[in-house]
Amino acid sequence: MNLSNRAKQAPASPIRRLIPFAEEAAKRGKKIYYLNIGQPDIPTPPVYFQYAEMYKPKVVAYTHSAGLLELREAFVTYYKNFELQLSPSEIIVTNGGSEAVLFAMAVVADPDDEILVLEPFYANYAGFAAQLGIKLVPVRTYPENGYVVPEKEAFLEKIGPRTKAVIFSNPCNPTGAVYDYQQLETIANVALEKNLFVISDEVYREFTFDGYKAISMMTFDKILDRTIVVDSISKRYSACGARIGTFVTKNKELYQAGLKLAQARLCPSMTSQYATIGLLTLGDDYTEQIRKEYQQRRDAVYEELKKIDQAVFKKPHGAFYVSVKLPIDSSENFVKFMLSEFDVDGKTTMVSPLDGFYVTPGAGLNEIRIAYVLNQDSLRDAVKILAQGLKAYVEKR
Repeated sequence: MNLSNRAKQAPASPIRRLIPFAEEAAKRGKKIYYLNIGQPDIPTPPVYFQYAEMYKPKVVAYTHSAGLLELREAFVTYYKNFELQLSPSEIIVTNGGSEAVLFAMAVVADPDDEILVLEPFYANYAGFAAQLGIKLVPVRTYPENGYVVPEKEAFLEKIGPRTKAVIFSNPCNPTGAVYDYQQLETIANVALEKNLFVISDEVYREFTFDGYKAISMMTFDKILDRTIVVDSISKRYSACGARIGTFVTKNKELYQAGLKLAQARLCPSMTSQYATIGLLTLGDDYTEQIRKEYQQRRDAVYEELKKIDQAVFKKPHGAFYVSVKLPIDSSENFVKFMLSEFDVDGKTTMVSPLDGFYVTPGAGLNEIRIAYVLNQDSLRDAVKILAQGLKAYVEKR
């Protein structure tokens, strides 16, 4: 018996595939600073649990496939804070942002169609594309200039007869780049000229620093009819396991197509939906407090990274990641080395190899992603250990 080609071609997560090495290191008594995954250590706000308890039913039942009306109305109020005028009938509540991305890809492209992707990109885009038989076509960005969106010509040369859409995250996972109006308008103009859909992943919109602001693609009126915004509560409220996201579009045909997919998977968790209504009552005071915390963490990581010779990177202005080019031959081998062969006083650091965030063959082999999701003292210690490990790795090689 043979597995499907879909199963064979689906990539392993670059964020999770090296966990067995971490587990072995932990068994040997090593303390590991986990900077490989975007799992915040900040406590989930108590209001999440209060609302879950408040709306505890006698029967945990199915809800509307688009999500509870009360929750969609709460999201309408939330999006108004970002000058997005929406109605509940333009929002589908999904099982996390991941399902929203899967739905978005599925409604705009058929098997063997192509979707342009700003590269490096959120690694699971590749997994979703593989499930759907869609080919991701990369438009490269580079660490030397802070991973900015390239000029229009870089997109045009990648567009073919089967190109259906462009997908990207802003602020960007894994690079921390925040795209300004001019960069986003480049994407909007390409989409308009070449009749493409735009899938804008805006999960990290609250996490911007140094005066930068995240601009939604839904603010570009000229492409409003071809835009899907995918979103999630996971990061902004430290509720990754709640699995609540949104698929947002003003295009009625796109919405109805997404809703059919939502009906096929029945509905999101009733309990998580009610609890999320509570999260959406939190105001600017909460989000500003969290934003400041991540900016301080960013600063701690940045200051320590600057001490590493030959590290190539720019200060990230958003999300809670930084991608770094290092003088190494294989970022995966380097991560394995840190877990299996290196420690400082019994401590080591785990990061993500960046090659899994690319589809260009050979790209990202000398880059890593750091998720600054620990407290500042731990982050400083972790990067110092990383620096010592890098020196040992280079000398050994």
